[in-house]
Amino acid sequence: MGRLLSFLLVACLSTTALAADAIKGERKEVFGDTTVHYSTFISTFLQPDIAKAAQLVRSKNQGVINVSVIKAGKPQVTQVSGSVKDLSSRTVPLSFKQITEQGAIYYIAQFPVEQQETRTFTINVAIGGKTETISFNQELFPGE
Repeated sequence: MGRLLSFLLVACLSTTALAADAIKGERKEVFGDTTVHYSTFISTFLQPDIAKAAQLVRSKNQGVINVSVIKAGKPQVTQVSGSVKDLSSRTVPLSFKQITEQGAIYYIAQFPVEQQETRTFTINVAIGGKTETISFNQELFPGE
């Protein structure tokens, strides 16, 4: 599981290689003293043993969204929910699961990626008794 932590941390905090227009820098939102980091990628970027350990389906047609919440430099346990919408406005709910490992906490969910297109993600995160919403677009490319 240590490799899972390392991969998810890098995936969450670094630039994803999936966007056609090259995302500039890490993706994050700051709410007061709390920072929410997030990233998306196709699950084939995961090594088979890492995907298995995280109970993720490794497929060219499965995306992964990874969310972490940091307050005062420490990972936070929280509630994360959300959805992803395609260009035809079909919305798929995201079912996040918490992964806790060696002082890190991540929330991951999978979603289908049938074709290249831009998706709209809406992520809800409970922070300090309030739900904060993050919305972003991401162009996704199913693997080969």
